[in-house]
Amino acid sequence: MLKKVDECIYEVPIGHQEGMRVPGRIFISEGLLGLVEEGAIDQVANVATLPGIAKYSMAMPDVHLGYGFPIGGVAAFREEGGVISPGGVGFDINCGVRMLRTDLRTEDVYPLITDLVEDLFHDIPSGVGATGRLRISDNELDMVFTQGADWAVEAGYGVEADLVHCEEMGSMEGADSGQVSQKARKRGRPQLGTLGGGNHFLEIQRVNKIFDLDLAKQFGLFEDQITVMIHCGSRGAGHQICTDHLLTLNKAVRKYGIDIPDKQLACAPLGSPEANNYFGAMAAAANYAWANRQIITHWTREVFHRYFGDVDLDLVYDVAHNVAKIEEHELDGSKERLYVHRKGATRAFGPGRSEVPAAYRDVGQPVLIPGSMGTYSYVLCGQAGSMDLTFGSACHGAGRIMSRTRAKKTYTGAEVKAALAKRGIKVMSTHPKMLAEEAPEVYKPSNEVVDVVHNLGIAAKVAQLQPLGVSKG
Repeated sequence: MLKKVDECIYEVPIGHQEGMRVPGRIFISEGLLGLVEEGAIDQVANVATLPGIAKYSMAMPDVHLGYGFPIGGVAAFREEGGVISPGGVGFDINCGVRMLRTDLRTEDVYPLITDLVEDLFHDIPSGVGATGRLRISDNELDMVFTQGADWAVEAGYGVEADLVHCEEMGSMEGADSGQVSQKARKRGRPQLGTLGGGNHFLEIQRVNKIFDLDLAKQFGLFEDQITVMIHCGSRGAGHQICTDHLLTLNKAVRKYGIDIPDKQLACAPLGSPEANNYFGAMAAAANYAWANRQIITHWTREVFHRYFGDVDLDLVYDVAHNVAKIEEHELDGSKERLYVHRKGATRAFGPGRSEVPAAYRDVGQPVLIPGSMGTYSYVLCGQAGSMDLTFGSACHGAGRIMSRTRAKKTYTGAEVKAALAKRGIKVMSTHPKMLAEEAPEVYKPSNEVVDVVHNLGIAAKVAQLQPLGVSKG
């Protein structure tokens, strides 16, 4: 039984699951709570049983059932006595979002939207198993794993300024390409520079509404401005890395005598060889994802230049969703290094944190919340309140309320495409079933999800983005 602690805060009490070390906290409105599966609440409780967990096992308002951890789950573990768990990161390591801004307005772009989306769809491969335009050597792949977006910029795919406005500057420390299997390398090599399938997309948007003029100005946003949002991750490389290390960590649970209520919570004690190896491989996958989004950014710019000359597409920010980070947070009255797992959750650091780019440090980092083809996306700004409440974390999207199997039985791709066309949204996809799986109706209302984190003081609303054209996998 959930206990309402405050407006939009519900507690999963110790005792919901045997062995819970801390309570669970779900940050959600009463209306959205009715859309959450019971299994996702059980997963919040299960995570609370893991050794070394700090404060709470948490879930964001877009929470839904995941592998081990719920999607939308956040948990921080003490360096001493804590664990690291691939279930708290996910299979698509560093699935994330980046946003580009232009000086173009709707009237400049919309008359060309059909050709523009078709060219983006053609030039940037997408879909499950899609292979890219790049052919890289084994040595270059090693550099992708260890250097991330920095490698891509050095190779001519972007500019140095892109790195400054990228989480971790696009390159996570601690990456160890030696922990990446040959199978993961084989899957990752041909997929660099591809969007992938599922909910991944490349979307042309217009700034529909500004909520905070000062913050919007800080982020370089204005009403009716054309922006581009890129949502993708580490492709087959990240999936295989997670799969490989889950096998090892399943053995580690037995080796170290860790009692877990669900085998999907496989983990290893921080500092152990198994934990160190997984962290190194996870960081390598995260870097692959940043390089991937950087290359896609470069090719997106090339398409826009084809139509609009030397127009600037400046990077507002790039955020990671599925990753475990070593961060310093206030805990029990003192600062402590914690391994913060965010799975389907976005970092939302407030003002003053050194990790936030200098241009945004006085106000807080941009938080990018993608919509679902026909729904609004949002730009928010991390707030000081998030640091104590959620270890500086916010939601990452709307969150599914319908399985892909059920969605395909309920909708057809042709119906979804026609409905979007009536609203003036141009969509290209590799297969009609992908549009059915990702119909806007299979997700929670993005505005309601965003309102929760705004009202709680986790991240403040800055701008609302309307989709004009979408390239899907």
